[in-house]
Amino acid sequence: MTEIAFYSAVLNPIGSTSKLIAKIVAQQRRVRVLTPDAAATAELGRLLWETPAEGFIPHVTLASPHLAHTPVVIDHAATHEGTADVLINLGLTPPPFFARFERMFEIIGQDDVLASAGRERWKFYKARGYALTHTVMRT
Repeated sequence: MTEIAFYSAVLNPIGSTSKLIAKIVAQQRRVRVLTPDAAATAELGRLLWETPAEGFIPHVTLASPHLAHTPVVIDHAATHEGTADVLINLGLTPPPFFARFERMFEIIGQDDVLASAGRERWKFYKARGYALTHTVMRT
């Protein structure tokens, strides 16, 4: 069953996600990031070209022909093809494919709308018996 970790009150969800991706990739794991829209997909992709400072983290969108050979997939489409063992959700709703992953991270910003949507996702997963943890970031 998928283990789900919530990180709430995150000051910069996109920046924090790029750092989390770097940690996951360093562990030789594959990660899928579900963003809320095309702008967030592009912003996160840009950050991964700059992080870490001495290199970049290889990443693609779902439309890439290199999907099977790239450790990070970033897209706002609510579908998932291929393999990955970690999912990061930046969206407002539970991803329809989340149960396919070993681990999932819910990154929740400080905005009231984001916090409210995060609470609803917590209730959704909890009602279905998923193991949940919660960390308040405030940074």
